[in-house]
Amino acid sequence: MRLAPMRYKGFTWPHNPRIYSIDYERKVAVNKVPFGTYHLQDLGRTRRVMRGQGEFVGRDAYAQFGALANTFYEEGPGLLTHPLWQTANAYFVELRLEQEPRPDYVRYSFTFWEDTDRYSGQVIRPEHSGGPGGAGGAGGGSGTAKGRVHRVRRGETLWGIALHYGVGIYQLITLNPQIKNPNLIYPGDEVRVD
Repeated sequence: MRLAPMRYKGFTWPHNPRIYSIDYERKVAVNKVPFGTYHLQDLGRTRRVMRGQGEFVGRDAYAQFGALANTFYEEGPGLLTHPLWQTANAYFVELRLEQEPRPDYVRYSFTFWEDTDRYSGQVIRPEHSGGPGGAGGAGGGSGTAKGRVHRVRRGETLWGIALHYGVGIYQLITLNPQIKNPNLIYPGDEVRVD
């Protein structure tokens, strides 16, 4: 079976790299709960990391490596087409010469990070319940302070909520004395944001 050549942006490999690997990862936070137990918080999956190793052989080995290096220097993501992996929009994040070079042989390794295009670069404020005069607008239960209240959703962190509302994390902790451990919040918790 003959495989199609690997391609990235304008570069096509003259022969496919020898070794490939893909790393899949999910971030999980471990939060200590009193009396010897713990709570796991799923922070979601992260980028796929695609790595490989290969060789360029022949009189033009350095020219081939130079062309790959020029592709590495191009900014921004590009389309990575691999003979076995699914095509992905990816950043070329690492290129390494693996051994002392010879005139007709270059061994190299590379790393690509998948780009999911899920983040636009703009902070999107989450929906929140209430506000001054609205449902859930009274803060703390004493009725003396009013402000916006955010209801925690699955996967959210206090730091992320502070970022969305443009509030400092220490200010948010001060506004919410009911939160004993800032690293441990649960879906349904109410967090006062101003």
